[in-house]
Amino acid sequence: MLLRRPILAASRSGRLRHVIETAPVSRSVVKRFVAGATVEDAVRATRALVEDGLHVSLDHLGEDTTEAAQAASTMKAYLLLLDRLAESDLTPAAEVSVKLSAVGQALDESMALDHAREICDAASHAGTTVTIDMEDHTTTDSTLRIVEALRADFPWTGAVLQSYLHRTEDDCSALATPGSRVRLCKGAYKEPESVAYQSTGEVDRSYIRCMQALFDGAGYPMLATHDPRLIEIGETMAVRSGKRKGDYEFQMLYGIRPDEQRRLAASGEKVRVYLPYGDEWYGYLMRRMAERPANLSFFLRALMSKG
Repeated sequence: MLLRRPILAASRSGRLRHVIETAPVSRSVVKRFVAGATVEDAVRATRALVEDGLHVSLDHLGEDTTEAAQAASTMKAYLLLLDRLAESDLTPAAEVSVKLSAVGQALDESMALDHAREICDAASHAGTTVTIDMEDHTTTDSTLRIVEALRADFPWTGAVLQSYLHRTEDDCSALATPGSRVRLCKGAYKEPESVAYQSTGEVDRSYIRCMQALFDGAGYPMLATHDPRLIEIGETMAVRSGKRKGDYEFQMLYGIRPDEQRRLAASGEKVRVYLPYGDEWYGYLMRRMAERPANLSFFLRALMSKG
């Protein structure tokens, strides 16, 4: 947690962003965490994961959209992606994850809803699903309103909740309804103490309480964690709640603990890999460093070894 604050501050530094993005080695290192820049890269990486028995949720990188044309362009990128996934027979194993800030949420909530609805419609025709990502706490209510509206026509629309927020246990109970899909993660944004737990222990204890709320409900829990202890607790909760393997899933990030992803899948667990692609990788990468400082040491070692 001591490293988390400066890393998140660095994610907003234009100067540091320029240094990292222009470093000759950066893109080769980033390949561990990002599928590539193009839809073809995304499809290629997805196929490899699916062939290994894994499921996938693809994120077209981009957020904080400030122009309507950019929001529309991001929406169209998802439509193209879904078309290519269906053509390649990668659905329903592959779905998409959408950040509402990338499709106009900051400009107009109704714009983001309209764009998200088009993406959900395309996903439905492609035979797969959509999960709406969660961002910083100032967007939580807006995001959940949009998810509720989308579920009227697309009840399989996934929601994401973050255990570091004080409110999340109640949100888990409210959203764990029949047919719902809820991804539970710890959270990757810099949040004030007034709304979010600040210590690792508090966030982990909240994660466990939130898992229990999801398993107590009638929905489909999606447990996004790389922590072996939390994975073990999740498996135990599933058994105690009467859920069978396939009634819930584990999710992990592309490039992080890939051997564990395959081990869990081989044991019969459903495992989904969160797979980002696109040029706008800087903010995503810095949040991954903040979530797990071991990722930062990997990145720095790679820079030094190839610099």
